[in-house]
Amino acid sequence: MSNLKTYNSTNFFKHTFCEFKEVDDFNFPDNKFFKSKSESKYYYTEEGVFRKSNHWGKVANCRWKLISKQSYKNQLEVIGYANWVDFYPILSNQKLFTISVDYTNNSAEIKPKNSSTIEALFSYCKAQKKVKQINHLLKNDNWTAYYNEKSSILKRKIVDEFITTNKSLVQIKSSFK
Repeated sequence: MSNLKTYNSTNFFKHTFCEFKEVDDFNFPDNKFFKSKSESKYYYTEEGVFRKSNHWGKVANCRWKLISKQSYKNQLEVIGYANWVDFYPILSNQKLFTISVDYTNNSAEIKPKNSSTIEALFSYCKAQKKVKQINHLLKNDNWTAYYNEKSSILKRKIVDEFITTNKSLVQIKSSFK
């Protein structure tokens, strides 16, 4: 789904969120790529960008995630690819992100909206704050002792409400007492 702003080789590196997909079979053409100060290589196409780097996640003022076939550790050089339409502004108040919660692993992460998104949408800043609160809530059980509900069920109910309403976590937790 389009994110309204058009990204290309001149602006994709300015305060953006993107999920790059790992690529195994791409060779950077000799002298036809851009090399950053941090030694990352970029090759631009009309549709998107290839990036070869040993660091992903927080990259300068951007948040670039690598969707890897295996668990990825920084310091390993990997090539990723993203279409220009896969870049989203992180400084905008536009509600372009949703929150994905993995209750099995007690974690939450920010995801860009797509054409099938039905979940509540947030600005990047708001989603980032909520994810931090959710991850803290999911990884700690001490606070659940004050409620008359099984910990895992209580956490799920509270988090589900937190990511679908504008209520604060305090408001939601107090409604379960």
